[in-house]
Amino acid sequence: MGNDYYQVSRKMEDQIAALSEAVFGRQCKDQTELTNRFQSIGRSRALQDMQAQLSFLAEAVATERPSLFTDYVAWLKTMLLERGIPISDVVNNLTYNREVLQNMLPPEIHSVACAYVDMGIHILDGSPEEPPTFLHVQAPLADLSRQYLEALLRAERHEASRLIMDAVQSGIAVRDIYLHVFQRSQYEIGRLWQMNRINVAQEHYCSAATQTIMAQLYPYIFSGKKNGYRLVATCVSGELHEIGIRMITDLLEMDGWDTYFLGASTPADNILQALEEQAAHVLAVSATMTFHVRMVAELIQKVRSSELGKTLKIMVGGYPFNVEPELWQKVGADAFARDAKEAVSVAKGLVTA
Repeated sequence: MGNDYYQVSRKMEDQIAALSEAVFGRQCKDQTELTNRFQSIGRSRALQDMQAQLSFLAEAVATERPSLFTDYVAWLKTMLLERGIPISDVVNNLTYNREVLQNMLPPEIHSVACAYVDMGIHILDGSPEEPPTFLHVQAPLADLSRQYLEALLRAERHEASRLIMDAVQSGIAVRDIYLHVFQRSQYEIGRLWQMNRINVAQEHYCSAATQTIMAQLYPYIFSGKKNGYRLVATCVSGELHEIGIRMITDLLEMDGWDTYFLGASTPADNILQALEEQAAHVLAVSATMTFHVRMVAELIQKVRSSELGKTLKIMVGGYPFNVEPELWQKVGADAFARDAKEAVSVAKGLVTA
């Protein structure tokens, strides 16, 4: 990452609590009607949301990728509109962010950050208000995907499991179920939460149920012939979204790999230890939240400085890498995969090139 921009983002984060307090106070002073709304969710929650927004901005600055912030703003627009919050409140909040950054940070720092905020304000006019569904009627296994998700949303986990096991027994490949049912339904669950159609508890239930059902398919996954390649898969410290990287390890197991899945929020030192113990050929790192991108870069830098890191191949993936397709180069990886299917071919290419 560019050292100047990285330092700018660090200085922003050093003051993120104070910046958030200032934005909060400024907005409450000018928009007194917001006081009741903020009281309903709690002051600490409101400040937490404002800190998250500044974290997205800092990450975009650190990577010199404004799209990471403007994409977040477009997502935020839809999420808030579906919860009855007018777009004018988003514009005002970004404007207050800009003013606070100018007032509290040195010119050499706030100039870059404010330029990114201006891009965020500008994109609000054109970004779509409702993202399209991921369960397209013409997609492979569309009916099964729809029935599966509907069962989960009714909290009928056993029915969802029956649908999957019946499909496998009928001859549908486990790989196709992962790609066209599990993966698509997870994308759709995220969209439904954004659209305020489901709550956090439902989102967590659906993801947990899918992981349970995935485990029921393990007899089909771990029965293939091995190809001699080993991969360690992990989420960086603080990243809790693990189901995507878990799907990738399962698909790689079907392709003959030995995988070592570390799960969510794994400390860097433990990742290094696992790489050495497993004599891994590839490290796969996942980050779903944009404000974890720098942690991916720092992990990769740490791995590269080790003896094993001189020959190890590193693949990254997750939402921010799809938003900015060249971001993998910025964090120092060897490649990135857009989804679970692509991850299998990318991993193979890394060890056979």
